[in-house]
Amino acid sequence: MGSEQFYADEGPVHEVAVADFLIDQHPVTNRQFAAFVADTGYVTTAERPLSADDFPELSEPERAPGSLAFRPTAGPVPLGDWRQWWEWVPGAHWRTPFGTGPAGDDHPVVQVSFDDASAYAQRAGSRLPTEAEWEFAARGGAAETTYAWGDELRPGGTLMANTWQGAFPYRNEGASGWRGTSPVGTFPPNGAGLVDMIGNVWEWTTSPYTARHDPDGSSCCVAGGHGDRPDRRALKGGSHLCAPEYCLRYRPPARSPQSDDTSTTNIGFRCVRDI
Repeated sequence: MGSEQFYADEGPVHEVAVADFLIDQHPVTNRQFAAFVADTGYVTTAERPLSADDFPELSEPERAPGSLAFRPTAGPVPLGDWRQWWEWVPGAHWRTPFGTGPAGDDHPVVQVSFDDASAYAQRAGSRLPTEAEWEFAARGGAAETTYAWGDELRPGGTLMANTWQGAFPYRNEGASGWRGTSPVGTFPPNGAGLVDMIGNVWEWTTSPYTARHDPDGSSCCVAGGHGDRPDRRALKGGSHLCAPEYCLRYRPPARSPQSDDTSTTNIGFRCVRDI
């Protein structure tokens, strides 16, 4: 598990043992999440107003339900400030990720927080994967290579995952025609028959994000908090917004931190079950 080739938080390379488990073939789709909501009446984080106690500096209209949505810039911008291409959109949630227009039934559900994903998993009799389980599944039984499918980004000229094609964050030529999420299974499966483990949407894990893996304490694989800081989990897999010049994270060892209450247009999840 891990890598020392790209980003410091992926190391050190170390061995982790995981018990047998089953994992969803694809990320949870809008169709599946809609059935869950219809069944339970669940209201996602993005559909609830912000708390006045937590955000006393905001006015009531500013605390209205909403979420973060990606907006391409008009041209090149410095890549050190994510606020250039992310904006808070009132009314953005899983049904209307960008605030308007329905989401495709067979696309992965987005605008779901860690709590939302956990609630779905619990209802399904499942749970979210640990980072180690997710990384093991993403390799699909293959030997350690740069990418899940080998050492070339596009083996034989074939695009293997839904990632950004062009100059980020203003020009995207589309992955097989898809700008944004693509229907699950649009791109080839890995050796375990799993689709969209890489690209399309980042996926929640239960593991707390740490600046480096702790092989002795197995901190990469145990859920937990961070004192008085908001809980942050390790996201895995990269998304349709990953581009080499900004986010070379469409690889099994890659990871990204995210707070539990965050939802965006490029974060989804899949579930696992113990055997």
